[in-house]
Amino acid sequence: MNIQELKTKFSSIRDYRTEDVNELLDFAKKAYIHNEISINDYRNLVRELEASGAVVADSIKEHSLNN
Repeated sequence: MNIQELKTKFSSIRDYRTEDVNELLDFAKKAYIHNEISINDYRNLVRELEASGAVVADSIKEHSLNN
């Protein structure tokens, strides 16, 4: 699965389109947890989305000024 296929799956399930890489990353994570995509697809999507600027939620907390 590539990012374009992920976007298509996202829009068919959520009834709207998004270009937000963080939202797509969250969606990919949920799809993996629910066994809708393989670990290999998930890893590839994470790499591609992070290369496009996505940030894993835990990383956001680590760099937060509110810690």
